[in-house]
Amino acid sequence: MKTLHLSLVALVAASGCGLAMAQKAGSFSASIGATQISLSVGSGSLSAPSLPGTKVDINSNSQLTGAVNYMVTDNIAVHVPIGFGFKHDINGAGAIAGVGKIADTKALPITVVGQYRFMDANAAFRPYIGAGASYVKFYSSNGTGLLTAITNPGGTGTGVSFQSKLAPTIQVGGIFNINPKWYVEAAYSKTFLSTRGSLSTGQTIDVKLDPNAYSFQIGYKF
Repeated sequence: MKTLHLSLVALVAASGCGLAMAQKAGSFSASIGATQISLSVGSGSLSAPSLPGTKVDINSNSQLTGAVNYMVTDNIAVHVPIGFGFKHDINGAGAIAGVGKIADTKALPITVVGQYRFMDANAAFRPYIGAGASYVKFYSSNGTGLLTAITNPGGTGTGVSFQSKLAPTIQVGGIFNINPKWYVEAAYSKTFLSTRGSLSTGQTIDVKLDPNAYSFQIGYKF
C-alpha cells in the first residue's frame, strides 16, 4: 500500500511538472540574450557626380536583446523582439574599396512574428517556424571626413540618411525547457530589406541589406 501511495505521489508530481512546462493558449513568456545582425549587402553605385562603381559594404553588429511571447493557441504564438537598435559601420567598396569607414548608422527593427510551434504544449523541446514583418527605422546616421573628401572635397561635411522601410521577415528556431519555468531559445530570422541612402550633396545609393539575425536567449514562463 505504501508503495502504491508513493507511486501515485510520483505520478502527480510528474504530471504537475508537465503542466507547468506547458506553453498553452493564453500564456506569456519573456526572454533576454544576445542577437547578431549580419547583413547580406548588395550595393548599387553612388549616383553622379561620383567615381563610377562607387559602392558600400556594411559591417555586422551584436547587441543585448529580449523578446515577449503570447500563446494564441497551444501551437500559435505571437513573438515580439525587444532591443535598443544596432549600430553599423559603412565602408567603401567597389571603386573605393579599401578606403575604410565612410559613415555609420543605427537601425532599430520593430518586428512582429507569428510562430507555429510544433509538438505538444507539454513537450520539452518545441521547434517552430514563423513569418511576420519588420519596420526598420534608421537614425543617427553620420558621414565621416573621408566621405566628405570623396563627395565634397574642400567643402562642408557631407551628411547622410537612410530611408526607413517595412519589410517581410521569416524565422526558424526552437525552445528547450530547462525546468517548469525556465527555457533556452535559439532562432534565426531573415528580413528582406532594401533601402536608399541620400547624401546632403544630392547623391543617392540603393542598397540591398537582407539582414540575417542570429539570437540565443534565456526565457521565463509566467
